[in-house]
Amino acid sequence: MDVRLDQEVIHTAQAHEGPIETDAVIVGAGPVGLFQVFELGLLEIKAHVIDALPYPGGQPVELYPDKPIYDIPAVPVCTGRELADALLKQIEPFGASFHLGQEVSAVEKQPDGRFHVATSKGMRFLTKTLFIAAGVGAFQPRQLKVEGLEKFEDSQLFYRVKNPAEFAGKNLIIVGGGDSALDWALNFAAEGPNRAENVILIHRRDGFQAAPASVARMRELCERLEMQFIVGQITGCEEKDGRLSAVKVTGPDAVTRVVPLDLLLVFFGLSPKLGPIAEWGLQIERKQLVVDTEKFSTSVPGIFAVGDINTYPGKKKLILCGFHECALAAFGAVPFVFPEKRVQLQYTTTSTKLHKVLGVESPVFD
Repeated sequence: MDVRLDQEVIHTAQAHEGPIETDAVIVGAGPVGLFQVFELGLLEIKAHVIDALPYPGGQPVELYPDKPIYDIPAVPVCTGRELADALLKQIEPFGASFHLGQEVSAVEKQPDGRFHVATSKGMRFLTKTLFIAAGVGAFQPRQLKVEGLEKFEDSQLFYRVKNPAEFAGKNLIIVGGGDSALDWALNFAAEGPNRAENVILIHRRDGFQAAPASVARMRELCERLEMQFIVGQITGCEEKDGRLSAVKVTGPDAVTRVVPLDLLLVFFGLSPKLGPIAEWGLQIERKQLVVDTEKFSTSVPGIFAVGDINTYPGKKKLILCGFHECALAAFGAVPFVFPEKRVQLQYTTTSTKLHKVLGVESPVFD
């Protein structure tokens, strides 16, 4: 992914002796976490961002970087990668520090009201506010449970596509019936530099939880013998010379067939896990953090939750809803960061103060 971060800022933060004192820590560098940086920045609140992934962008970049997104306001269409790049450019004026490839392992409230935040890499923060924008939590792909298959993970068995070029010219089996499985099957069956030698889609039934247009396109390619679809489940595997050579597919007729392959892609969806968040003393409902809809505060004052990690009456898990939550959460943080300061709502269109914060020239109106 072509994302530029200030490596010097990251290095300086990691070399810091003792806890880093800050106004805000954001857990999660997905689209909502990145936009939280922006909303806090408009209120002159500096933030540090922590994410378990080694790069910003969150779930859209990790799972579907090249898949089009159509419901971002004023952006007719963009990919997950393009959305992350645009958000990173938007928050550049605020100089947020990123701490990637690590999880928040502990959060403890201090006598002075601040929070001590520790990460899996030994970093420590003392922050006035904490924003949890961790999506569905520490999501992990659901695995294909077949004896002997796990040893081929990351060599011939994959649960996500990081580099499509690795699959070009290969005999490829894709397992799953959702959008990810269909999208990648169509991608690797299409003409282009990443086209596979052969694509076989396997799903346990002849019905899909995917876009109807994708299903229709898949069936069309099968009729033209440009890919194959097999109804069944993988029940075993074969290896030769230490490499995975084939999988055994048992169909609804109870007949098991051996299907040769080079690489295996599995898309069974994600298993959301709150991980350490569950131990932070926050009110949780169905693995989500309960918040109010005035400030998007959790049950612990000073800790806010935005995006898919939270729940409230009428909650909709949409990126644009998360953006709205970020604005209200930022204003909710002001009393904790600037207890003596009264902040009025200003507009980026007309406020010379916000223009200065953003580093842009104020327009002159006749």
